[in-house]
Amino acid sequence: MKQRTQRRQRLIEQVLARRQPDFTLIIDNIFDPHNVSAILRSCDAFGVGTVHLYYSQEDFPVIGRKTSASAGKWVEQKRCSDGVRLLQQLSRQGYQIAAACLDDQSRPVTEWDLSRPTAVILGNEHRGVSPELRPYVSGSLFIPMQGMVQSLNVSVAAAVILYEGWRQRDQLGMYGQPSFDQETFEQLKQQWSEK
Repeated sequence: MKQRTQRRQRLIEQVLARRQPDFTLIIDNIFDPHNVSAILRSCDAFGVGTVHLYYSQEDFPVIGRKTSASAGKWVEQKRCSDGVRLLQQLSRQGYQIAAACLDDQSRPVTEWDLSRPTAVILGNEHRGVSPELRPYVSGSLFIPMQGMVQSLNVSVAAAVILYEGWRQRDQLGMYGQPSFDQETFEQLKQQWSEK
């Protein structure tokens, strides 16, 4: 039992050391809870520790434990009903804010510097990014498509964007550097140990 507890503590420390507190997603009124759960699972996999849930038109999703593989337990979900205020706060904190959508100004995700503090907005499956958020974005990004179908499921798109962020940050060694100050690290370690 003690050995299993020590192994779990080491894993918690290793995972927390790789978390990227300045890389986040804003889930904008995504109505399918399975998509939200799958996005949380990808966030955990790529070291994104916090997701903002902006819901102004849809109900807050019920996160499925099975679909998310318990990722909802390890990824902090901040609920928000004032998206403009959220984007203003993130901008003041130095985040670039990208909307995942295809428009005249969109650049491929690979042309974005995702090693900078970044928040990516993933819009509703049918309506896209909410119009009230658009004036506050730094720009828009898209995933280049090579087939006949010119879109991806939102949870798959999230995984591709998160992978690109991981790739860029990993090349710079950002997953090997401490990402939290010692006090925050110890607090999170304590919280995670109690889950």
